[in-house]
Amino acid sequence: MKSRLSLVCLSIIVLCSLAPAWAEDALPSENLPALVDAALANNPELKSSAARWEMFRSRVKQAGSLDDPMLMLKIQNGIVTDPLNFTRDSMTQKVIGISQQLPFYGKRELRKEVAAQEAESYRWSLAERKLELTRMVKEAYYQIFLADKSLEILGRNIKILDDFVVIAQTKYSVGQGAQQDIFKAQLERSRMLDMRITLEQQRRSLEVNLNSLLYRPTSTRIGAIADFALSPLSLGFDRLRDLAEDNRPLLKGLRAQIEKGKIGHRLAQKEFYPDFNVAFEYMQRQPAMGSDGSDMYSLGVTFNLPVHNVRRHAMLAESSSEVTMSGEELNAARNTIASGIADLLAQMERRRKLAELYKSGIIPQAEQSLESAVIGYRVNKVDFLNLLDSRVVLFNYEREYYDSMADYQMKLAQLEAMVGTDLASTPPVEASKPPAKAGAPEVPAKEAPASGHPHQH
Repeated sequence: MKSRLSLVCLSIIVLCSLAPAWAEDALPSENLPALVDAALANNPELKSSAARWEMFRSRVKQAGSLDDPMLMLKIQNGIVTDPLNFTRDSMTQKVIGISQQLPFYGKRELRKEVAAQEAESYRWSLAERKLELTRMVKEAYYQIFLADKSLEILGRNIKILDDFVVIAQTKYSVGQGAQQDIFKAQLERSRMLDMRITLEQQRRSLEVNLNSLLYRPTSTRIGAIADFALSPLSLGFDRLRDLAEDNRPLLKGLRAQIEKGKIGHRLAQKEFYPDFNVAFEYMQRQPAMGSDGSDMYSLGVTFNLPVHNVRRHAMLAESSSEVTMSGEELNAARNTIASGIADLLAQMERRRKLAELYKSGIIPQAEQSLESAVIGYRVNKVDFLNLLDSRVVLFNYEREYYDSMADYQMKLAQLEAMVGTDLASTPPVEASKPPAKAGAPEVPAKEAPASGHPHQH
């Protein structure tokens, strides 16, 4: 009678241990937006990309500037035999002059626009890098969430196995169980301990990865990740594709490259026209025999003759190829984004439905099955192997549930990076279409003044 009472008490303990046992976290809960902000503020690769953008922005003014003027000082028509005598001959002159190189009308503005569009492409590269960094932080965050939940489930199951060992030992001591049941329970417990060691190492590696993204000491500990609920995405494929067209920095950068190629083509056409050099000289003379020594001046303009056009035709071909290349890259990027959005939507829907199924159906049923197995084992109607199998089934389903939860959030982070905007604050339908393309480059390309057509050679 005493042995049966002991078995009943132990069974009650096992059933109670099936309920979630939330351990008190030693570290404060982590906040995902704060982690993302810290990464965007501190990541050195991001700072490097920002410095590169500033470097190319500084080239815009350089490209539109004139060359420095040239100052000329000389003695003209000096007497070789008396080089410092300026009164012997009236033609001996002390000359000061200045000249300025002037490119053909429109070239400077086009060069400036080419540099501006190149800087704009690096601006969008920086924005694209921010998207990627945000996605990586979110993925690491939810991977840590999954590791924590796996460790929590594992700890709860180790406690259950400890109770199973006690039940098996009690049954064996009263002649109602086999010694191999004790060994099986101990072996299963050791396997769980092995899994815990692996999960703890994985979580530590995830901490190191997240700390690296945030550019802080790798020894910094990451606190617990708060629970969250999944909500179905209200945006359809067409809406998401339109959002990507308007917001994805990759597409904006490629459009800037196309514009740069078009402006470069106009600049190459301008190369068929000459550049000018304007010069002014003032000649000071001394009175000499037969001359009053009146000062003189010289004013002139020189320009190159654009007759060797192999280089210029090559420049036209280069700019045309750049436009074609960037246009095809833009088409390829749009195709990749569209297929990526469709695939991510399908995976997210699958994960959401699985999480709901595990939470509302499979896990409660597995818990009932384990409870029934515990009671059946107590009265010798279920063998220990089936009891362990029921416990393993529940363990796997609980892990699958949290894996679906975490994977859904990671796929959502990938979708936001694919689209280029935060989907949580995006309305499902667009009230009105703005007259201009959303997120257009801040430095628009200007039309070069019309100056005729290039010569056809």
